[in-house]
Amino acid sequence: MNVLGIDFTSAPGLKPLACIRCTFDGELLRAGEVERWSAYSRFENQLNAPGEWIAGIDFPFGQSRKFIEKIGWPTDWLAYVRHARSLGREGFRDALDSFRKRQPYGEKEYRRKTDVAACSISPQKIYFVPVGLMFFEGAPRLADSGVTIPYLHGGDPSRMVVEAYPGVLARRVIVRRPYKHDSKDKQTQERFDARCAILTRLLQGAARKLYGFEVEAPPNVCDDPAGDELDALLCAIQAAWAWKNRENRFGAPSNADPQEGWIADPYVTGHCEQAATWQERLTRDDASAGPLDEPGADE
Repeated sequence: MNVLGIDFTSAPGLKPLACIRCTFDGELLRAGEVERWSAYSRFENQLNAPGEWIAGIDFPFGQSRKFIEKIGWPTDWLAYVRHARSLGREGFRDALDSFRKRQPYGEKEYRRKTDVAACSISPQKIYFVPVGLMFFEGAPRLADSGVTIPYLHGGDPSRMVVEAYPGVLARRVIVRRPYKHDSKDKQTQERFDARCAILTRLLQGAARKLYGFEVEAPPNVCDDPAGDELDALLCAIQAAWAWKNRENRFGAPSNADPQEGWIADPYVTGHCEQAATWQERLTRDDASAGPLDEPGADE
């Protein structure tokens, strides 16, 4: 099976998307070199490329059910994604700003069930870590391409996409040790060492233990100080895990919300014995945590 990992961005002209192409036979995920895409047209071309392939992409595919209901957008995923696009980028930003101003303290932004399980941030956030803008740019392109998103949107079964979140995988390997940053003054030797530790441990058995298969990858994926190339590999691992579990709902939780979407990872969806303990500890110790390192505003 062809597997892709794509580290997404809301501004590809400033920070290109990173895509790693892999092959997967169910026991070994073999990664090739990383491509960098400085325009969304390359992303769109890939989404429309003939299958058979599955891609893991790092951005929130959906919005919180509670947010959708409170702001009054259409409740169907495809309908509210198209509504968001119809606002335009600035109109979308204004809508989220206006909503936030009307909300009481503690309810400015809502997380999805899968965000709570993964300890990822709200898909309404548009400042500093602009995952809301990544949703705005990414989700409509998924909808237009006709790909299948298991348990969220039906489409071409030979072109499949799952939502990835590399922070979950990285935490499993090195806990909360910082490993990346967009700012040059924070691109330290310690972060490089952490990226190397993630890759080395995955190649030496951690991938088998955590996800059920081996991984081969070139060592230079650690060289990118922003972590985009390593994150693309982590996204590919999560996509391969989903494909390996295709006979078991692609790993989707039994209560996957067809409005919100879900992150493909056994420690988020509950498909491993340690998942409940893992989620409980993260929620208790780090409930508001975002990625292991907060990227800059240009992500």
